[in-house]
Amino acid sequence: MFGLGGRRNGERIEPRLDDSGRGRAGRYDLRADPDDRPAPKPRRPASKERRRGKGKREGGRSRLGRLFYWCFVLGVWGAIGLAGLLIYYASQLPPIDQLAVPKRPPNIAILADDGALIANRGDTGGAAVHLSDLPPYLPKAFVAIEDRRFYSHFGIDPIGISRAIFRDVSGRGGMEGGSTLTQQLAKNLFLTQERTLSRKIQEAILALWLERKYSKDQILELYLNRVYFGSGAYGVEAAAQKYFGKSAKLVNLSEAAVLAGLMKSPSKLAPNHNLDAANARAAQVITAMAEQGHITEAMAKLALAKPATVVREKGSGSINYAADYVMDMLDDTVGAIDEDIVVTTTLDEKMQALAEHALTDELNAKGEKYGVGQGALVALTPDGAVKALVGGRNYADSQFDRAVAAKRQPGSAFKPFVYLSALEKGLTPDTVREDGPITVKGWNPENYSKEYFGPVTLTKALSLSLNTVAVRLGLEVGPKTVVKTAHRLGIASDLEPNASIALGTSEVTPLELVSAYAAFANGGIGVQPHVISRVRTANGKQLYARKNASFGRVIDPQYVAMMNEMMEETLLTGTAHKAELPGWQAAGKTGTSQEWRDAWFVGYTSYLVAGVWLGNDDGTPTKKVSGGNLPVEIWSRFMKAAHEGVPVAALPSGVWRNADTPVPESAPPTAPPDPPAAPIPLAAGQPLTINRGGIALQGAPMQSAPMPVAPARRDIAPVNAPDIPVPPASIPNVGGAKPASPQRDRSLLGKLFGGA
Repeated sequence: MFGLGGRRNGERIEPRLDDSGRGRAGRYDLRADPDDRPAPKPRRPASKERRRGKGKREGGRSRLGRLFYWCFVLGVWGAIGLAGLLIYYASQLPPIDQLAVPKRPPNIAILADDGALIANRGDTGGAAVHLSDLPPYLPKAFVAIEDRRFYSHFGIDPIGISRAIFRDVSGRGGMEGGSTLTQQLAKNLFLTQERTLSRKIQEAILALWLERKYSKDQILELYLNRVYFGSGAYGVEAAAQKYFGKSAKLVNLSEAAVLAGLMKSPSKLAPNHNLDAANARAAQVITAMAEQGHITEAMAKLALAKPATVVREKGSGSINYAADYVMDMLDDTVGAIDEDIVVTTTLDEKMQALAEHALTDELNAKGEKYGVGQGALVALTPDGAVKALVGGRNYADSQFDRAVAAKRQPGSAFKPFVYLSALEKGLTPDTVREDGPITVKGWNPENYSKEYFGPVTLTKALSLSLNTVAVRLGLEVGPKTVVKTAHRLGIASDLEPNASIALGTSEVTPLELVSAYAAFANGGIGVQPHVISRVRTANGKQLYARKNASFGRVIDPQYVAMMNEMMEETLLTGTAHKAELPGWQAAGKTGTSQEWRDAWFVGYTSYLVAGVWLGNDDGTPTKKVSGGNLPVEIWSRFMKAAHEGVPVAALPSGVWRNADTPVPESAPPTAPPDPPAAPIPLAAGQPLTINRGGIALQGAPMQSAPMPVAPARRDIAPVNAPDIPVPPASIPNVGGAKPASPQRDRSLLGKLFGGA
């Protein structure tokens, strides 16, 4: 170690430190001479493997340490960043103390007169249901396929999220999603459907709030009543009604599985559009339920063996015309609605179906042949209760309700108001009037056949729908009187008091015309058509109950008896002789418009009043559809089915003839004595003779002047004309006007009979 100074070979040797003596035994050996010290033990060289292993251990520990360190650092910063994001997006939400579940839009359940559900109206399409009212397997189906850990997580499912991420990364499929039922509910209640990070973060925050605010069962109930099931159905009740025609309380296991399976893709899996795909998804739901112990293997096998089937949607049926009418009337009945309500109506499901089939089957079979595309049918009880209302051929194609909203001119179906006015002025069914040519201020109304019967009784004139007699009676009593009579019986539309009113040139709706006829069936009481009988909340609180109400007596009983006798003859020997209603006394009146544009028949018994209209929405002519053919056939088919099992009852009648006055077998030359009437104005060059009690009265000539006419509606129908249409060529132009095109007749005659 330490070299001592000295001389060697004459040279001075300086003392020095010598490391050669380092070693375990001789380290820092201070002996003077190295020869006196023991030799150091040789060091064993390390193998390559030992050196490499030691390096790996030291390097591995170093890298793991660094990795742990950076993971920790990143984790801390990630947590800070996540907390910042949560705080930021939470600040975009309303304050927690102000947060509340939005009120569910109210549903209006519309019931038939027997309590059966016929339609739902409202944004959701179905009423809310309680979880306790549902079969146990229905909510379990949603838990099994959408959120199997629903009852154990806190609103967010980390396992489910991790699994979803793994599937996305690995490309593997599966049946579970990353969002919990609570998150889905939060999205439906508070957020939009956009797929963004901000929405997902807010969804998670709201899910935590929901879990804190509500129990698991309450969350599940909210979910089932709010989620979208496709085809416009929100909530499980609406979906069950739409797809299976039953309440969610009554669905079987297969149907429950279909409903739960819709959550994956409501539009693509809707069973009314893709039943095979819906049942394939339902099989996955059933399998998941069995695996998780919600159902037994036997239940699963049975459900898989009997997949669900869908029913025909009521949304395209005619009942929706009636339901829309109920909604229109509801506004005036209970006002604003802010909760679920139940509306009990007067509608009869059986009659509604009969009316729909009678109308649509006839149009499907003969509509193309006769060039008619649309129709309407209304049926009321004699007290005005609406039992069936069909507003068109197909609700899915057109929601316009022709029974309620379409104003068409009734033609000769309006004549009963003219004849009733005449009876009230002192005439009788046996009174005779002349069926012959007549001119009124240049207007020459005539019968379709251009044949005239001469003196005829009013009964025969009405049953055969003779136009000249109707015009004579209208002038005799005065157009204003006819208008007052029609309004008194229930016609609400504006009517023009002119000579053409006798032929039904003012427009009315099918509903109001049928309602006005009800007074003939019930003995003379004016009725207001009504469809709502009771309204209550979903909890049973009564909001409205209809009381028996009417317009009071509008026809004296003796005139009711006369009109029924006259209109009964229409079905026996007149224009409606094809009507069939075995065993029942029935009466009514046909009506047909100019150029065969519209065809009507309104008929009644003591049990039911029904009216049929046929035509085209654009007012184009049909191919000779008259009131006496297709409308009578539809009416007969409906009425025969509607009267099955109903005790037969006669129409209101009474004694109006004197005992010594014989009933004429044919039209006598003169009528029985009647009170004299004042002369009426006559057309220039065409004296009009009226026999009243055997006395001939002749009026003075009239000055030529334009006749006031009812304005025509171009949006619905042209002006109507006689019961049996008069060919255009047979009606001369009036007032020197130039001939008009068939599409647009602007002459006075055109204004009277269909001009725009």
